[in-house]
Amino acid sequence: MADVGSVDVELELIQRGQARFPQAVVRDELDNRLLEELPTIQVQVVGGTDDGIRLDRALVDIDVYHRTRGEAVALAAEVRGWVLRELRGSSTATAVIGRTGTVSAPAIRPYENTALRRVGATYEIYVHPA
Repeated sequence: MADVGSVDVELELIQRGQARFPQAVVRDELDNRLLEELPTIQVQVVGGTDDGIRLDRALVDIDVYHRTRGEAVALAAEVRGWVLRELRGSSTATAVIGRTGTVSAPAIRPYENTALRRVGATYEIYVHPA
């Protein structure tokens, strides 16, 4: 997904999310084993813009899947804090994350399987290569 000197934001967030949320599966795509892999945090870039040189403004959906509504809401709140406080201004060997913000706050999102609950949010993340 990365081009024009940009960062693969999904990969960057998944790797950082795996370290930050070891109790959860952090991934981009869901599979048929979702009920066996709860809680799951799904990270997907859904759009954004760039300056054509180095700076990306990624719009990122982060969905949390958990057994109960309360557990999903609580984990989504933790993820929001991570995005807004911990990721902002952080860097790795591959990426620098500048400003972060909430486009759509965590909210219950419908899901076909009634054996679990889904809470999702959309974030704006400015990132450039390290």
